[in-house]
Amino acid sequence: MKKKIGLTLASALLTMGISSANADVKWDMSNEYSNTSIHGEGDSYFVQQLSEKSDGKFAITVHFGGALGFKSKDHLDAVGDGAVQIADTLAAPLGGIDPIFQLTALPFLAKTPEEAKILYEVAKPYYDAVFEKNNQKLLYASPWTPSGIWANKPVTSMAELANLKIRTYDANGTVALRAAGAAPIQLSWGDVVPQLSTGGIAAVLTSADAGASGKFWEHLNYFTEVNYAVPLNMVHVNLDAYNALSSEERQQLLDAAKAASEHNWSALVERRANNYKKLEANGVNIVTDAPVAYLEGLSTAGQTAIDQWLEKAGPNGAKIIADYRQRLGM
Repeated sequence: MKKKIGLTLASALLTMGISSANADVKWDMSNEYSNTSIHGEGDSYFVQQLSEKSDGKFAITVHFGGALGFKSKDHLDAVGDGAVQIADTLAAPLGGIDPIFQLTALPFLAKTPEEAKILYEVAKPYYDAVFEKNNQKLLYASPWTPSGIWANKPVTSMAELANLKIRTYDANGTVALRAAGAAPIQLSWGDVVPQLSTGGIAAVLTSADAGASGKFWEHLNYFTEVNYAVPLNMVHVNLDAYNALSSEERQQLLDAAKAASEHNWSALVERRANNYKKLEANGVNIVTDAPVAYLEGLSTAGQTAIDQWLEKAGPNGAKIIADYRQRLGM
């Protein structure tokens, strides 16, 4: 589905790009998240690298905060149809198109950045195939800091989770948290703060990083670390636009993507520490010692989502999980 792209002055102020006055190639890039998020800053690094590698001849303008009217769940259609050349997309909401996109958000499958990277490496050929099927090329993927629970109380027991109206970012989270006794609601990022403001939700499953970029401390004052998942954003480009590039331009794009991927993965540990400092400075209480029994209970509930995902993903899904666990020595 295509959406008309029309920038108002206000949305234009949310864009970021290298000066394109002398550029031979000028692209627009959509990102639902803010420029201060880990992926917003990663996009800025990516376009800077591309400008440097092309001597300013290849320019990408990033439109943050959904300024082009697209949410992550819209990006596969928007990029495939050529409504925008490139996008940075939270993969999990695309699970309705193909279950592979929900892989990295499966609950408690990959709980650390190191595990998430191994899972991505195992699954990358499958991601490549799905993007190609949708007239796109996957350039790179990079992680969020691990997902936890934002609320106005520490959520450290099944009793505290019971009937909690909590936002999830994909169907996996909805299944897992419902199995754990909560009252989950799946919402796109742009809908989270409005729902917090009106009382539509009382808690949010997301990372400390996303909550910091959204200034969640204006609504919630606890972040409980549960290491639910390390979801990935994926940067993908319209295949026709990619094929129209010269061989030199393609290499510049791929080199910038490689640099951005390495930068984003390596920055994660420091980013998480800085997130926690920022949260504490804004009055957020960070809970890092949730009881083992509670975490085991969440993991058991999460297995329900993994089992349902395996049914949808079929033999490919089973092979990915098996290969991943083999890489971990499990």
